[in-house]
Formats: sequence, C-alpha cells, structure tokens
Amino acid sequence: MHDLKYWVAFSKIESIGPQKLQKISRYFPDMRLAWTGTYPEFKRVGLSDKDAELIISARTSIDPDKEWENLQKLNVQVLHLKQDKYPKLLKEIYSPPPILYVRGAIPANIDFSVAVVGTRKITEYGRQTTPEIVKPLTRSGLIIISGLALGVDALAHQSCLEAGGQTVAVLGCGLDAVYPVANRHLGLEIMASGGALVSEYPPGTPPLKQHFPVRNRIISGLARGVLVVEGGEDSGSLITAKCALEQNREVMAVPGNINNTTSHGPNQLIKMGAKAVTTHLDVLETLNLELVEQFTDNKKIIPSSEEEKTLLQFLSAQPQHIDEIIQKSKLNTRITNATLTMMEMKGMVRHLGGGNYVLSR
Repeated sequence: MHDLKYWVAFSKIESIGPQKLQKISRYFPDMRLAWTGTYPEFKRVGLSDKDAELIISARTSIDPDKEWENLQKLNVQVLHLKQDKYPKLLKEIYSPPPILYVRGAIPANIDFSVAVVGTRKITEYGRQTTPEIVKPLTRSGLIIISGLALGVDALAHQSCLEAGGQTVAVLGCGLDAVYPVANRHLGLEIMASGGALVSEYPPGTPPLKQHFPVRNRIISGLARGVLVVEGGEDSGSLITAKCALEQNREVMAVPGNINNTTSHGPNQLIKMGAKAVTTHLDVLETLNLELVEQFTDNKKIIPSSEEEKTLLQFLSAQPQHIDEIIQKSKLNTRITNATLTMMEMKGMVRHLGGGNYVLSR
C-alpha cells in the first residue's frame, strides 16, 4: 500500500504518461523514493527539463496520503504493472498502463476474454446481431470486454449480463463518475455481477475527447481478440481494431449491408484480412478457444469441509434458491446458511440477491 499511493500520486501529474512512469519505476527502487527524487535524478531517468520541473512543482499540491484516502472512500482498487494480479495479457502490450484503477472485481478467468466494440449509432441489425453472438460466447465461458459507450458497447455488456456472465468496461475518465451518465446503472450492474469498471485515469479525471482513442489500447489489450460489430470508416471501434493488430491480437468483424454506412468499417476490415464472423463459433475457432467451456468447467473448486462438498454438488452457473439447495442437500437451514456465507467469503459462490446462489467460477 505504501508504494501504491505514490504510483497514484504520479498518475495525478497529467503529462507523466505510461512510458515516462515506467522509466521512473525502473530507475528508483520504489515509488516512495521516486516521489522524493531530485532534479538531477529525474534527468538521469531520461526525463526532460520540463518534466523534471513539473514533478517537483506538482509535489507541493499533491498529497499521496489524501489521494489514497479518497480512493478508499470511493472503493477504488489500484493495480500496478509489477503486481502478479495485474492482467497478464495487458502486461504484454506496448505501453501498458503502469497503474490500473478498478471498481468491482476483475474476473479470475480474464485471460479468456474477447472485446466486442462498435458504433454508438447502432442499427436494428446491430441490435439483433450483438446478443446473438455475445450471449453464446458468454455461455461458453468467455469474459466480454468493451467500453461502456452507447450503442454496440452497452449492448455487448448487457447481453453478457443477461447470459449470466461477467464483463469488464474500460472507461476514458476517472471511476468516480460513470460516463456516459445514461449507462451509470449498467455500470452498477456490471460490478454487482462480478465484473469491473477499469481506467488508467485517476478519479476526478473528466471524460475528455482525447482520452477515448488512448483507452482503446486497453480494451484490445485485455482481450485475446477484438470483434467489431458495426462502425463507420472513421469509427472509434476501428481504432480499437488497429490497436489489436499492433498488439498481435486477432481482429474479427461482422459483415453487413454494403449500402449501410455502419457496415463500412467491418466490411473494410474483412477485405483487409479480418475474420468474418456470422456466429459465435467463428470467434471461438479464431481464438482457438473451442474448449474454453470444458476448461472452465473442469477448474473444480476444492471444498474444505463436508458441508461445502455437499453443497457444491447442487450449485452451478444457474441460479438456485436457498430453499431448493436445502431441500436437495438435506442439510438444515442454519448449517446451509452458515456454509454458504463462508463459501461466499472465500469467493466460491456468489449471492445474486433474493436467496439465489451461483458458483463464482
């Protein structure tokens, strides 16, 4: 924690981006020492005169302890690049965010994920196609990554949730305010369902236009591949596809009507070599993940008591009411309640509300 709060403090200095912050972290033994670094040391790091002066000046107005307290109040977690729990796929990209702000929980099987993106001006074709592909992908065990924007992004998140899955939304602003406001409730649903909202920007950062093309590298970086559903030739979703190519990720696209402007982007990607997707099986085949459902099913949770072992026989990815669990397990109500509470604390099961439980993984 002591080191993390200094990562946070550096992230508040807007001109000190991912590459400069990585230079700083490589030079100093820890970020606490970096925060007290001298002008000559910052020069030896490889920073310009302007950046060195900016850091020294910013230290007078940024209090690492107060910034950390604010994060605790907002229930925002911080991951930095050197931690094991930082998403493995994201570590592999060029210029990964040195720190990642998280609300909710990044799913344990985040390595099995696909990004689904597209236009804000979604058509009826997009409204039909997105859930037809996303829902079976979710049921196959994939995590859905998107950007919480209006249109295709929001529908991808929503379709994943309706299929009982987990999804991660990458924002182009601080996590203290969900943007766009119209998707605030969807953001809460994502977190309540075991997913996460993530951003490289600290709380208090507004949703500036220039942030969104930059955050697209995180959407593609978290996933094994990117699927573009709809988008014009200048759509932001094509920026995400470009990021995916640069990151050696698979690029896929849903073909559409050649006379519809929202299909120009995907059709162009297909002409350039992207995989044409007409069913979720095309995605699984492209990502070589046909066996992901079997893999996730075989990741058995190891019980630590006879009661847990008994209850696990009657729990699955499908919600079950506690009354039904008690009836099937033949355990009394008190023991069942106590065991389910303990299993929830361990992350083995998830309470969906109303007495309904599912396996967490």
